[in-house]
Amino acid sequence: MSSPRPVQLGILGAARIAPFAVIRHAHELEGVDLVAVAEEYQSADRLERYARKHRIPQTYRSFDELLANPRIDAVYVPLPISMHADWCVNAIEAGKHVLCEKPFAANATEAQRVLDASTGTGLVVAEAMHFRYHPLVERVRQLIADGEIGELERIDASFSAYLPFNDFRFDYATGGGGTVDMGCYPIGFVRAVTEQEPTVLEAEAGLHGSLIDRWMRARMQLESGCDVRLFVGMRCSKLLSVSMKIKGSRGAISILNFIKPEVYHRLKIHTAAGSRTEHVPGGSTYKAQLKAFIEAVRDGTEPVTTVSDAVKNAQVIDAVYLAAGLPVRGDQAVLRELNNQGGQG
Repeated sequence: MSSPRPVQLGILGAARIAPFAVIRHAHELEGVDLVAVAEEYQSADRLERYARKHRIPQTYRSFDELLANPRIDAVYVPLPISMHADWCVNAIEAGKHVLCEKPFAANATEAQRVLDASTGTGLVVAEAMHFRYHPLVERVRQLIADGEIGELERIDASFSAYLPFNDFRFDYATGGGGTVDMGCYPIGFVRAVTEQEPTVLEAEAGLHGSLIDRWMRARMQLESGCDVRLFVGMRCSKLLSVSMKIKGSRGAISILNFIKPEVYHRLKIHTAAGSRTEHVPGGSTYKAQLKAFIEAVRDGTEPVTTVSDAVKNAQVIDAVYLAAGLPVRGDQAVLRELNNQGGQG
């Protein structure tokens, strides 16, 4: 019996993230052929160089043309956040499975629109929240569920970096902002390991311009009553900080680098019995993510990062912005005003 035809994968956008997140792993994994890339905004020459460099045989100057190819089964969407929802829906309507870069949409309403479009289609639609595919998530979830640190009391989560102001993350029109772009990670991690939904109580933002959260502090509460403190910074003196501390009534868990744990991470458990450090083995989160997505396309298994989960993550992000007195990302009235002014937020 012959093996099934490999999943034919296309990419919407010759993006910088694609080689790290999908391209190199698509060339390594069985069951998937990377066959095409489409690009509308960069030059034709640059697109051709991109395709040659990454060994992608077919190029398109239109996203719609790629989606119209009946031999392409699935697409990866690494476009600006503001374009995610529209092109996910377009891909779904074209009958394609979708792996969309994080954050899944600019706001929860847009994410819900994609969920509505995908419901009942039989298509696999997943958010590329890659850290969810590393065993560290399950290990921390297990430690909490087993009650080793007792009842959860407080979680402190931090993700900060130092990005140049010309980075696209500082542009409201493209879906920019620290909480939506970077905060989706710690918010998603807290939700995944506690299996609870947070309620946002208050938030404070440091602004770049009038709309972009250069940094954000937020206080939330889980359903169990656990206090959650979030800090996200796109422009901080500390070049990179990715840490989380989970305090319970009988101990604590400290995590260093919960986003790319295969590069390096440290998991410390502190209880009355003493302290220990664990290393949770696991390979590339991006490779595991693509493998899971392809397996879902081929045999119907549900990926970890579903659209319904992306909607819930987006709801928390929206609530943080509103608590800080800022509009959610992708607010149409704000975008119209920006367009009239001809400037960024």
